[in-house]
Amino acid sequence: MTDVLMPHLSDSMQEGTILTWLAADGDDVVEGQELVEVETDKATMTQLSEASGVLSIVVAEGTTVTVGETIARLEPAGARTPAAAEVQDETAGDAPTAGDAATAGDAATAADDDAGAAAAADPAAKPAPSTNGHAAGNQTSVPATPMARRIADVHGVDLGALTGSGPRGRVVRADVLAAAGVEQPPAPGAASPAPEAAPPAERGDAGTRGDTERVQLTRRQRLVARRMSEAKATIPEFQVQTEVEMTAALAFRAQLKELASSQDVTAPSLNDLIVKACALCLRRHPRANGSYGDGAFELHERINVGVAVAADDALVVPVIHDADVKTLGQIATLSRSLAEGVRAGTITPPQLSGATFTVSNLGMYGMTVITPVINPPQAAILGVGAIRDVLARGPDGEIVDRRLLSLTLSCDHRILYGADAAQFLAAIRAVLEAPAALAL
Repeated sequence: MTDVLMPHLSDSMQEGTILTWLAADGDDVVEGQELVEVETDKATMTQLSEASGVLSIVVAEGTTVTVGETIARLEPAGARTPAAAEVQDETAGDAPTAGDAATAGDAATAADDDAGAAAAADPAAKPAPSTNGHAAGNQTSVPATPMARRIADVHGVDLGALTGSGPRGRVVRADVLAAAGVEQPPAPGAASPAPEAAPPAERGDAGTRGDTERVQLTRRQRLVARRMSEAKATIPEFQVQTEVEMTAALAFRAQLKELASSQDVTAPSLNDLIVKACALCLRRHPRANGSYGDGAFELHERINVGVAVAADDALVVPVIHDADVKTLGQIATLSRSLAEGVRAGTITPPQLSGATFTVSNLGMYGMTVITPVINPPQAAILGVGAIRDVLARGPDGEIVDRRLLSLTLSCDHRILYGADAAQFLAAIRAVLEAPAALAL
C-alpha cells in the first residue's frame, strides 16, 4: 500500500486544501495520472499520482490538512474486499463538504447506524411495495450501499426511482433519507443552527455601526496577514529614503520603447529598470541580498527579485530569478508574463518562490512615497513612488525642471545597519541616474 501525502509545493507552504479529487474512490489509477487539485498558500496545483493502484480517499474535498499528512492510499489491485469497498463508497458518498472535520466519515457511519436503528425500532415501519411492483427490500439490481438498502427497506423507498449521488451513480444513505422525507441527523461536532437574529440595537449601543458583514479571508489573504504580522512583531526594521533624478532614465526608457516597437518585442517599463538596477547593486551589497537566521547572516548566491502584484484583494509576489544576469528585455518579457499569470490565477508555486529581495511599486496609483513591510526572511524591500515634476535651482542658480522619484528602503536591522542601507540605496540611485549602467 502506498500513502498519498499532502505535498510540499512551496517554500512557505505549511498546509493545503483538497479542492477536487480527479479520480473517484475505488478507481484504478496509474503512475503519472492527475490525481487531485490542491490549493496552497500561493496557487492551485494539480498533483500527479506517484504510483499505480486502487485509490482509497482518506481526506474529503474542502478539507485542509498539514503538509505530509496522508490524504489517500493506493492499494494493490484486488486488495479491497467487496464489503470494504461498499463501506468506503458509503463514506465517500456522504463525504463532508468544505470546512468539515476530517473525521466526518466516521460520524456519517455512526449517524447511519443511529438512523437505521431508530427506523427498525418503529413497529409501524414496514417495507412498502415499490412503484414497479417489486418489494423495496428486494431491489438487488440497483447499485446501492448496504446502508442505503437497509434504510430503503425500512421506509419503503423504491431504489430504482432514485438517482444516486455516490461514486459511479451509486445510491447512498443520504439519497434514501431525502426520498423518505427523513431529516438527516447532524454529525457529531457539526455546527448548531444559527440563533435568530437579535433585534436592532438602540442608539448608543455597538449596533449603531449598522449591519456588519463578516468576510472570511482566502488562504492567500490569511498568508499575507500572518506573514506581515510576524514581520512587524519580530523584525526590528528601519527605513532610509532618497530621491532619484529620473530625467536620464526616462529618456533611456523612451529609446528602448522605440527600439522594441521596431523589433516587435516587449519594451521595458520603468519598474523593469528599477528591478535591474536593484539586481546589479545587490551583487555589490551581498548583505542586502541575505537573511538573518539563528544568529547568523545567510548570504544567498542567486539574486532573485520579487515584484509585488495586486490581485483579487491580495498581494502576490512573483519572482524574477537571477535578475542580475538577465537583460532588460528578458526582465520585461518575464515580468509581463508573471503579472498576467497572477491575474489569471495560473501562476505556479515555483514562480512565487525563492525571492531574496522585493520591489513594491505604487507609483502607478499616484502615491509619492510608500514605506513597505519587509517580506521575511528577506533583509530588505524597496518601496517605489510616483515620479513628480518639481522646480529646483540648477548649479548656476537658475530655475530648472526636475523629475524626482522617491525610493524608500525598509531594512532588517539585524543584518543591515544604517550605513549599509544608505550605501546600497545610493548605489541604486546612481545606476538610475546614469542608466547606461543597466546594460553592463
